[in-house]
Amino acid sequence: MSQPPAQRRATPRHYLMCPPEYFDVTYEINPWMHAGKPVDTQLALTQWEALQQLYLSHGHTVDLIEPVAGLPDMVFAANGATVVDDRVLVAKFHHPERSAEAPAYRDWFSSRGYRTVHCATYVNEAEGDYLVAGERILAGTGFRTDPRAHDELRRVLGRPVVTLNLTDPRFYHLDTALAVLSDTEVMYYPGAFGKESRAVLRELYPDAVLLDEADAETFALNAVSDGLHVYLPDTATRPAELLRRRGFEPVGVDLSELLKAGGSVKCCTLEIRHQTHA
Repeated sequence: MSQPPAQRRATPRHYLMCPPEYFDVTYEINPWMHAGKPVDTQLALTQWEALQQLYLSHGHTVDLIEPVAGLPDMVFAANGATVVDDRVLVAKFHHPERSAEAPAYRDWFSSRGYRTVHCATYVNEAEGDYLVAGERILAGTGFRTDPRAHDELRRVLGRPVVTLNLTDPRFYHLDTALAVLSDTEVMYYPGAFGKESRAVLRELYPDAVLLDEADAETFALNAVSDGLHVYLPDTATRPAELLRRRGFEPVGVDLSELLKAGGSVKCCTLEIRHQTHA
């Protein structure tokens, strides 16, 4: 059930981001990418910096990973790893164009003393397809992440895993089809999922915020929530209004240049979830 608006509060988060210094669209690995379409790397950097500053202004911690030349999609840090209780499961990318990103994220976490840094056996694209919702992890498959990776996820991070099957290639990652709003609330586009997965979502989240196709195409679901603020594309006006009605505070962000590669707010944001001590 959704929380009463008066009870909503922002919880400080720890994010890892990667500046888009080498951002470009030089290959096509999703329906949103069109190689050869003009890209303004400086504009992408300016837009990305605005998102970073929003996080900082709301009290969140933002660490940076050094971008690597020749890896234009490394700005999409959410795909680098999944972190729960300081345990790190490093991604293994589906497309060879992005495969070299995984060692960069492995080295970043290893160099900072994370004791459990597990390099994946099966293809998984981290928080692109793995969304932590309270004590469970919603895990997408269908286009990128190997379904066998879900058992590996459960074993390494020690959380229950719910498999969700994606069926629309426009929404190739779970984080383009569903956004976690709080430990118990989500927003999603039903048309992105197979019949069985829609039934699972209805059972788990009967009070979910549901978006239509037009809303989903704005990348409204590629959003980040801190429990109160929901950072999402500034073009997602109807989803923003739906969120306001639920007591959230939508924060519009212009990442239109990065959207040329099929990514927005969530794609740029890897959350580092630390172990809590009683």
